[in-house]
Amino acid sequence: MADGLITRAAHAAPPQVDPGGGGRIRRAYDATPWWARVLVVFALSRVVSTALLLGFAHVQATNPWTLARPGYAAYAQIWDGQWYYIVAMSGYPHSLPLDALGHVGQNQWAFLPVYPYIVRGLMIVTGAPFSPVAVFVSVASAAGCAVVVYRLVLRFLPAGSALFAVVLFCVAPLSPLLQVDYAEALFLLLLAAALLFLMQRRYWLMLLVIAVAAFTRPGVVAFAPALAALWAVRHVRRAKDPFTIGERCRLGIVAVASGILGLAWPLVAAFVTGDLTAYTDTELSWRAVYIGFGKLLPFTSWVQGANWWLPHGSGVILLAVVVLLFALAFVSPWVRRLPIELRLWVAAYAVYLLAVFFPQSSTFRVLMPMFPLLGALAVPRSKLFRVVLVVAGVAGQWGWLSICWWVNGYDWTPP
Repeated sequence: MADGLITRAAHAAPPQVDPGGGGRIRRAYDATPWWARVLVVFALSRVVSTALLLGFAHVQATNPWTLARPGYAAYAQIWDGQWYYIVAMSGYPHSLPLDALGHVGQNQWAFLPVYPYIVRGLMIVTGAPFSPVAVFVSVASAAGCAVVVYRLVLRFLPAGSALFAVVLFCVAPLSPLLQVDYAEALFLLLLAAALLFLMQRRYWLMLLVIAVAAFTRPGVVAFAPALAALWAVRHVRRAKDPFTIGERCRLGIVAVASGILGLAWPLVAAFVTGDLTAYTDTELSWRAVYIGFGKLLPFTSWVQGANWWLPHGSGVILLAVVVLLFALAFVSPWVRRLPIELRLWVAAYAVYLLAVFFPQSSTFRVLMPMFPLLGALAVPRSKLFRVVLVVAGVAGQWGWLSICWWVNGYDWTPP
């Protein structure tokens, strides 16, 4: 009998031990809805970015936009924020501004209307001034984007890695742009939604989102080659992944429509001003500060920029090295973990930038639509690696704000 009691005791469940604070935290975490976890990450990251912005505002001298030591709202409206303010308040010119030599000067046509018009509408409803409303729209858009990014990355990574991808998105060096008077946060929300709908194969919803994004920020035209390439890939793989005639038609229509939508704003500018090249001439006026006025020749801008920054061929060599390193990273095992839809978008957008963009301090900002690559950085689970990435992101915020946002005398490094 005693032997039986001993045997039963040996096989009984071990006594429950109170796991303490760590256990309670884990249970609370497990009970928290996924979207709440994402929003907590976003909120904590905004505390960091806000502190950094306020720190730079505290030491900001008088500049073309503000007095010394501006408040948050005023500081959030500098640089392109002032252009969005002009669009919100007065719209777009019917006649392009010209200099003494007849070159088109900088003007509102470079800034697409969805973001400033949303802000303007909320200003009318609430009676609030521009910058607080603009910041609200940016922060709300960024919070929504963080949620969509999580759902997007969750399709190919486990929940913990997907949440870390959101952490990287929220602490990235340029994440202060998510809470100032810029259209980037809204555009990234629309882009993330479009990519999520693409992966879900909800093509009509994707097209609806692209139609709005096309009037929010440039770059939607890159969807055309990305979707065309995806169509070809799906066709080749149709034996393993059925590609019905109906789906072929829907994907093909969205591919063509995205190309047309990507060119819509330049056509609007041409129609209103009567100048066929109104939009491109306006965009070129910003690079004229570096290399003078000229025409847009596809795939020459980066070579021109390389020669301007580092003349005598060294800049071109550096450009070739950067392109090669990007290509090698693109075929790395981490990036290959990304779904084909996301890899094709990143590749197409990279080609788009090589075709039209002039490299300067705004380069880092226009790289933000490549955020799906954060999913690759979220693959490794090393705690040390992740801590290093977060610390590097916060340090990068300080560096970017110091170089690009903070105005120090004559400043030629716009964000």
